[in-house]
Amino acid sequence: KRTRAATRIKLGLQKDLYLGNVDAKRDWGFAGDYVEAMWLMLQQDAPDDYVVATGETHSVREFLDEAFGRLDLDWTEYVKKDPKYFRPTEVDILLGDPGKAKKELGWRPKVTFKELAQMMTDADMKLAEEEKILKDHGRDWQTMKFDTDKLGQMIEAGCAEVCFALLHGSAKEGDVRPGGDIDIALYM
Repeated sequence: KRTRAATRIKLGLQKDLYLGNVDAKRDWGFAGDYVEAMWLMLQQDAPDDYVVATGETHSVREFLDEAFGRLDLDWTEYVKKDPKYFRPTEVDILLGDPGKAKKELGWRPKVTFKELAQMMTDADMKLAEEEKILKDHGRDWQTMKFDTDKLGQMIEAGCAEVCFALLHGSAKEGDVRPGGDIDIALYM
């Protein structure tokens, strides 16, 4: 939600991001690292319980600093507090102790908090750029419909293969076809 909104704001597709407690602290980690830990658990001779976490805590505010900062934006200009996003039983700090997983499995997280925020921001920027191309050509990526008036403009934007499929009737609902630097899911 945070990185998706940040990238959409950067490209003018969204104005604000509404959040609850930005001072809540969490143990942020990369899913790929956690999958590796699960695989290592499955390699053990006997089942056991492990805590898979980074052992570090960072606030939502810190995450916003990283994500919006990567886009040269000041998050305080775009993030609005909304009471509906405050949890009635908010836990101020969530922090895991991966000591046992480190000791017995030899597992350690490889992706840092900063790298995680950058990876998420970069991935969501690609999505936002694709959305912006479609929007600039009069299309909403969620309900994309094509008409012949826009095909020429879309070809110029790097969507030649998609346009070819549409013109020749080979595009089907649900198809995903590469279009230059973007992949477009077709909704006919």
